[in-house]
Amino acid sequence: MNKYIRNNIIISLMLLSGLANGQRTTLLMGGIAHLGNGEKIDNSIISIKEGKIDLVADLSKIRIDPDAFDTIYKIYGKHVYPGFILTNTKLGITEIDQVRATHDFREVGDFNPNISSQIAFNVQSKIIETVRTNGVLITQATPQGGVISGQSSVMYLSGWNWEDATCKANDGVHLRWPSSYYNTGWWAEQGKREKNKEHNKKVNEIIGFFEKSLSYSKSNNTVDLKMESMKGLFNGTKNLYLHANYANDIIDGIDICKRFKIKKIVLVGGEDAHKVINNLKENNIDIILNRVHRLPKNEDSPIDQPYIQASILHKNNIKFAFSYAGGMEAMGSRNLPFTAGTAVSYGLDYENAIKSLTLNPAEILGIDKTLGSIEQGKEATFFISEGDALNTIKNNVQYIFIKGEEINLENHQSKLYKKYKDR
Repeated sequence: MNKYIRNNIIISLMLLSGLANGQRTTLLMGGIAHLGNGEKIDNSIISIKEGKIDLVADLSKIRIDPDAFDTIYKIYGKHVYPGFILTNTKLGITEIDQVRATHDFREVGDFNPNISSQIAFNVQSKIIETVRTNGVLITQATPQGGVISGQSSVMYLSGWNWEDATCKANDGVHLRWPSSYYNTGWWAEQGKREKNKEHNKKVNEIIGFFEKSLSYSKSNNTVDLKMESMKGLFNGTKNLYLHANYANDIIDGIDICKRFKIKKIVLVGGEDAHKVINNLKENNIDIILNRVHRLPKNEDSPIDQPYIQASILHKNNIKFAFSYAGGMEAMGSRNLPFTAGTAVSYGLDYENAIKSLTLNPAEILGIDKTLGSIEQGKEATFFISEGDALNTIKNNVQYIFIKGEEINLENHQSKLYKKYKDR
């Protein structure tokens, strides 16, 4: 039996039971449901009970009693997507790039694993409102700077305060591997590539820090906050996010991290990931990609390398998620869905592009039991668009739900539009 088809009698009994218990129920009828797991239902029915998805099915194959629901949304022909997940971002911990007082993503010093982005998350950010109206509903707020920047946290883009917005606190530690080379130019003109003379020194510092951390995790010493923050890497409760781009740096970083028995390593950036496919497979490494809309870092790379990379990784069964890291990443994050759309234009299957914005990052971040796909029992965090959410022209988000609650679509830009449109 198709897993989306429910027995009519069972469904009716379930709905009547919900009413008897006074549970709030919501029904969505007729939408094109992109489930986030690679599957799609062209004529869907989705029910929500107490903030969770209670039913996902093909509307043409079941019968329901509309009177059993408190609220009904008739969304025929519109698209339903799980909330998009933005990984590796400053969104929520920065506001205005040119105003230093609004920056909460960088700490002094090179080794700061104890720094947590969670308590710095600004739920009142005007940028968040704008990003949210393009379907990005969950973010991985990530500290930057130094060698070990700190710990990221997975946050909802809605909440009264940072505690209310927290989805998963301190999901992992971010290690920025020293690059073997650097470019002498700037983003528009890369300039010459030169060898980093400080590379070996920085690598040895990392090795020393990990040796100390591993030793601490096996002892009962006086509490050291930095060392305490590293424990989760060795017992598997936290991810290690390895930021590296060049092939030799990726290989060296993975090898050294594996030497210390770190349970879960996630590659972030991975410019040359397509060159080390076998190494990634052997070590079960997932990837958070650099943004798609950019120039390649290597002067000898094809100009469209960032566009085709997702397709290459998918064909090689490497799990990956999209990000929007780079210049103006917070305010530019509203364009995250469109970067996935570009990857589709360059060979990535559409539903797998959706998966790389939803279930893939949820699995990488360890929140897939409750989020990342439209499936029975998961949180009702999704959005409805009149058109294709990956298309800059057709996307038109009309409804947003986070944990079953409908979210107001108004944002700073829409307020300004209404204020000045008739002047």
